[in-house]
Amino acid sequence: MHRADRHPSRRAFLDVTGATVAAGLVAGCSPDSGRADRRAPSAAATPATVAATGRHQAGVTLPRTAQRNLVAVVADVDSAVAPGPLLADLGEAVRSLTSGADPRLSGLLPGDLTVTVGVGPRLVRTAGSALPGAVDLPRFSRERIAGRALGGDLLMQICASDALLVPVVVAALLDRAGDRIRERWRQAGRRGAEVPVAEGLTAPRNLLGFIDGIVGPHTTAEQERDLWLAGPAAVAGGTLAVLRRMELDVTRFAALSVAEQEAVFGRRRGSGVPLSGGTVASGPQLGAKTPDGRYLVPVDAHVRRANPTAVGVGHMLRRSYSTDEPPGLLFISFQNDLRTFTATLSRMDASDALLPFTTTTASATFLVLPGFDRRRPLGSPLFG
Repeated sequence: MHRADRHPSRRAFLDVTGATVAAGLVAGCSPDSGRADRRAPSAAATPATVAATGRHQAGVTLPRTAQRNLVAVVADVDSAVAPGPLLADLGEAVRSLTSGADPRLSGLLPGDLTVTVGVGPRLVRTAGSALPGAVDLPRFSRERIAGRALGGDLLMQICASDALLVPVVVAALLDRAGDRIRERWRQAGRRGAEVPVAEGLTAPRNLLGFIDGIVGPHTTAEQERDLWLAGPAAVAGGTLAVLRRMELDVTRFAALSVAEQEAVFGRRRGSGVPLSGGTVASGPQLGAKTPDGRYLVPVDAHVRRANPTAVGVGHMLRRSYSTDEPPGLLFISFQNDLRTFTATLSRMDASDALLPFTTTTASATFLVLPGFDRRRPLGSPLFG
């Protein structure tokens, strides 16, 4: 089931309820059960809020460490609907939700909630066929995509550390959009344990056990070069997103030895260090060889086939999430040139040891709109 569950499952409810009852029974049977505990229950600190307004939308580089929970909703916009007013309404809803002012939050604190909105190629072409984001993704190998899981007019990416917030915010946004949009597909995901990869930078492990998203434009200079669109003015401060939902053959990959798994990725499973040595943040030394002339990083290793220098493109920023039922990955990349993704995947298609363990079941690209504020509504530079 790829859609995010609209309601908690009975099993999940029983699991939580059972744990609560068990905790209550243990407390009731303790020697001090007759004495009230006057201490206030401890609570985890609420994450700092993330501003929804500014030069860029939140949810791409902010917060720096991506939140643990996500739902991506892809929808079509009714052909009779003007995009400008719809996007302005969504922007107002985003400001209200992320500030905690929206009554539909039902008292939940927004914490580090972010909502990122993008528009698909069809809508971009209505504003200008030469604009960044006006081109659809080509088809690639190892795809099994149903019609409604290909493309789309509107992306709403909702992320938060609090898992309870995400479905509430999804419902609020869909309520605000009303019958102006029709949902195509949605996908929930969660981040694995974060692993330090450099000072102030972490990346999660994926379902295959490897650290995911080490390489990317992480400094401000790198992001200006490879991530943010510089022009035309209507899109400046935005970026291009690619979403690919993939099923992973976890069972078959797990049957490989650790050495075979590491040869697939070109990195050590435990540390993330390239097979050519260095640190986890080091780029792989693609020319490094053993004394008998074998490449330390195999010729079909993922880090070699997807290496930006070898492909001849910029870096993409990845904020990917693991999924289940079936196990997989929601791959999300942000870049200021769609060729960064398409050229990379074309090179991987030719020979990448990781691809035989993947099947893509949904695919789309979006122009992530520039940032907004009260005086410049979301999408107004593009759609008026």
